[in-house]
Amino acid sequence: MTSSAVKSATLMAGIPATNAALYHRLRFLVGDPTALIDLQLEDGNRHRIFILRDIEMDRARKHARADQVACPADYAPSGGLSGDRETATAQAAAECLRQHNVTHVTGDRSLPLSYVDAARTAGIEVSYDPELGVQDRRAKDEQELQWLREAQAMTEGAMEMACRLVANANADAQGALHVDGAPLTSERLRTIVDQWFLQRAYDNPPAIIAGGPQGADCHDHGSGQLYTGQPVIIDIFPRCQATRYNGDCTRTVVHGEIPAEISRMHAAVLAAKAAAEAATRAGVSGEDVHAATSAAMLDHGFSMGLPGPDAPTSYCAMTHGTGHGIGLDVHEPPLLDKKGPLLVVGDVLTIEPGLYCRDFGGVRVEDMVAVTADGCENFNRLPTGLDWRTTDVTDVTDKG
Repeated sequence: MTSSAVKSATLMAGIPATNAALYHRLRFLVGDPTALIDLQLEDGNRHRIFILRDIEMDRARKHARADQVACPADYAPSGGLSGDRETATAQAAAECLRQHNVTHVTGDRSLPLSYVDAARTAGIEVSYDPELGVQDRRAKDEQELQWLREAQAMTEGAMEMACRLVANANADAQGALHVDGAPLTSERLRTIVDQWFLQRAYDNPPAIIAGGPQGADCHDHGSGQLYTGQPVIIDIFPRCQATRYNGDCTRTVVHGEIPAEISRMHAAVLAAKAAAEAATRAGVSGEDVHAATSAAMLDHGFSMGLPGPDAPTSYCAMTHGTGHGIGLDVHEPPLLDKKGPLLVVGDVLTIEPGLYCRDFGGVRVEDMVAVTADGCENFNRLPTGLDWRTTDVTDVTDKG
């Protein structure tokens, strides 16, 4: 580090394995408490100090995006370090700031209170910047865009497998679906999807597989027997173990004859999705994109917003925003909804309009897009229809 005085300082801290903001800055994965101090110097340079457990230092020196790697013992305060690992790291971060004559530090929205308390105990003022690190994560670089394309392609492989299993199942006399002689339930299909991703080194939170009226709640994960003639919402959002970037895709599939009202809902959803994508570009707000979705839904005779307490079961509406940012987290800024911010080049978003009715269930279609200066790039290649039947399903579970 040069002898130049410190102009300003920021502090990010936590466990990179669970703190996506910190991991994004470091691109270094570790499961213990850490602190990243970013010193902006008067001469225009910057110096980033990464404090972590001593046994991880050599690995961090090779891989972490930091100028200096230290352990808590390197910055032990006069009173010594706590025996608690997180508290000791917080004390060391405060002492590091003090030794660099920092009297004021700015923290991000993920900064643990333990680090704030340690800094203030050391006489250092801490302020909060809600946008610190957010813009960096929103504007994805080329490597991040490629990782997201790959994650979405893998997600589509599982989606095609799941939709075709539903569409090509056998229905018994009561309309219940069966595959290989056993009932096809939400739980069974969810397990098949989980196993598919496990074989491909992806972590997969429980997928939404909601059939019939269960799909009227957009976040109902679904349970029980799946039936012919009912819409099945399948929403899958896995994370690549290697890159830690997420996929997120939704399709709706109907086994057998498609009810007329479901077809009408589906047509409106596709029109709203097309309108939202057409409105998506840098400089347009997330609220503007959602407004395009809303206009398309209203033009097709559907409502927007949650049902009131006296609404009939036939009430059919889109009850959520148009989409959200995605990257290291499945849900991250910006929102495509009311008060959504201006979009920037490199934002990666989901566009996922849906309609929900307690009488029938739900229809939702979701793609992932990257914002460009004059539009957006859609990462998806899968069909968006309701009919996923095929005459050859022998390779369905091996795709991807």
